Amino acid sequence: MSEQTPIVVVKNLVKHFSVTRGIVFQHKIGAVRAVDGISLTIGEGETLGLVGESGCGKTTAGRTLLGLYVATSGEVMIDGHNVRKARGDELLLIRRTAQIIFQDPYASLNPRWTVNAIVSEPMRVHHLLSGSERTERVAELMHLVGLSGRLVNRFPHEFSGGQRQRIGIARALASNPKFIVCDEPISALDVSIQAQVVNLLEDLQDQFRLTYLFIAHDLSMVRHICDRVAVMYLGIIVELGERNELYEHPLHPYTTALLSAVPIPDPMKDRLRKRIILPGDVPSPIDPPSGCRFHPRCPIADENCSRVVPEWRLAAPSHWVACHKV
Repeated sequence: MSEQTPIVVVKNLVKHFSVTRGIVFQHKIGAVRAVDGISLTIGEGETLGLVGESGCGKTTAGRTLLGLYVATSGEVMIDGHNVRKARGDELLLIRRTAQIIFQDPYASLNPRWTVNAIVSEPMRVHHLLSGSERTERVAELMHLVGLSGRLVNRFPHEFSGGQRQRIGIARALASNPKFIVCDEPISALDVSIQAQVVNLLEDLQDQFRLTYLFIAHDLSMVRHICDRVAVMYLGIIVELGERNELYEHPLHPYTTALLSAVPIPDPMKDRLRKRIILPGDVPSPIDPPSGCRFHPRCPIADENCSRVVPEWRLAAPSHWVACHKV
């Protein structure tokens, strides 16, 4: 658990998407268990990384946590407010406190709106500032994210991908939030631009004491920006620990396999390292395996792993894992 005061507390969060059959009379035949009972806390001013393969439920977890998807069950507290139970003014307050930076800067900005309209929208919704003050605030936010305030009357198609993502960051900051979900904010950008966006996020965090949930594929970038890292597999978190502890002493076999794929700058060390190739594909979230969900692909699994769900436990100081073999 985090040593800081938790601004986000998630307990047994579940999000299932119904699978139906029929055109006129639809009936439920199953459910995609995208998020299947995750628990975590994020301290004030902390960055928690959430990593895992595509389709493991990272984005769904982030959106359900904010209430963009209605949770099937579980509890989410953001700055002392219960997201699932909030209504009216309290829900509006949560929306102001918690924001999101979307993955695709090309799809997340309204192409018919100017930058001024896009960035000022949160201020209008939350009744922050008057018309002229909003325009000044938009120019200030543009400068804050490294863009000229003179560009506020342009449309999204006039900007590059990196510039659009900066506009998305400016929009997220417009309501003065405390917590931001960064949903793979650099994966759609060129490598040359990724470092600039990550450095911008770090600078803004220091300046405004922001708290981040940083969802990503790039494990080397996660190590650079995050304080703690949670590893997700097939809808559940299998390991959670301090950044350096988890990278240097991974406990779960899935985490070990993920880290074996991270490039090492030293060619000699890279040649000596053993790459772990996991057999098979990720099982379907409609029908996940019994027992430990990783056991069909795990190199050290035994019969017990296929029958018994591993306990989520503290294996070392601030290092949690769900594995029978640890």
